[in-house]
Amino acid sequence: MCVSLTGTWMQQIAMSWLVYRLTGSVFLLATVTFMAQIPILLVTPLMSVFVDRFDRQKILILTQSLSMVQALSMAVLTLSGVIEVWHILILSLLIGCINALDNPTRQAFYPSLVAKEHLSNAIALNSAVINGSRLIGPAVGGVLIGIFGEGLCFLLNGISYLGVIIALSLMRLSPFTVQHRRQNVLTDIQEGFSYVSGNIPIRALLLFMSAVSFGLPLMTFIPAYVKDILQGDSEMLGFLLSCIGVGSFLAALYLAARKSVVGLGKVVTISAFLLGISLMILSYIDTYWIAALICLPAGFAIISTVASINTLLQTLSDEDQRGRVMGYLAMTFTGIAPVGSMFLGSLEKQTGLPAIILISGVSCALGGIIFEYYRPLVRKHARQVYIRKGIIQE
Repeated sequence: MCVSLTGTWMQQIAMSWLVYRLTGSVFLLATVTFMAQIPILLVTPLMSVFVDRFDRQKILILTQSLSMVQALSMAVLTLSGVIEVWHILILSLLIGCINALDNPTRQAFYPSLVAKEHLSNAIALNSAVINGSRLIGPAVGGVLIGIFGEGLCFLLNGISYLGVIIALSLMRLSPFTVQHRRQNVLTDIQEGFSYVSGNIPIRALLLFMSAVSFGLPLMTFIPAYVKDILQGDSEMLGFLLSCIGVGSFLAALYLAARKSVVGLGKVVTISAFLLGISLMILSYIDTYWIAALICLPAGFAIISTVASINTLLQTLSDEDQRGRVMGYLAMTFTGIAPVGSMFLGSLEKQTGLPAIILISGVSCALGGIIFEYYRPLVRKHARQVYIRKGIIQE
């Protein structure tokens, strides 16, 4: 998994750098991100129904195989020298459709791997693995782009999927059983929406994630930030992304060391506010080493916010609704981001890049303040679930 995730981060930095090198357009940079993530917003409610209906292990083998095909297609087009922006847009749309199924499946798959009392630690450790690869992937990718070009990054990412596919195939888990009676797909979608909208803690966490996701286009625009404001190259981009990865890795270790899910609501509030402040400061920075320092708390805040919300949602969800809840998490985390990217990308020509980074920071900070206002209500209703599941005593 570590190898595959490292390849994924290499592909991400290579694709962003390739788009900006070919076009020099912040708007097209945002458009590629939009194409890669908008399917998650539009079709995840449908896809997440199948997560609760079919064997999640087999679904993951399928999605990882399709992701490998996408990466190798990018490699062939780039290495042959025929790559154009429209190729990238189509292949970005393809990976978005794949991730619309892969994301909720992967999130719902975790509880089948560990005992429920260790779920929060497992999610945090998974974040540590993801962000450990974020330390390596962008840095290696930045160097490889400078020496060999973007194509090699795509090729290595495609090959790396083989390890995940083999590992999934070798897992021996309990036979999959459907947790609820089969019914019409549209009825399943409506049932999932009613469950999410009627559950106060889950609804509040998903709405809050939407606000934070609007503030995360930093990852989309950072190539333009490096090239235009810091006057840097692909290696500088890789280093800044690695700094974000260092902060994210520390956050994952902190969450993994926690003994209980209790108290994560406060962590969510503080982390979102920290992220907002970091982005607002970054919008005024044009010095390389200061930007690198600011990326550390920004990376910490991103993962401590996202992983904490993930853990809370996994804990609060009933098993027969878990796939659909994780689908809505994917929508709010990954699906809302392209909307924010397109909106901010369209503003960039009028306001400039620092202004849209500032707007992102304000969005995150305001989200944290609003969530803190409603947190006592969320805590009150979550407590009932914790008692029912034996997490705390009545």
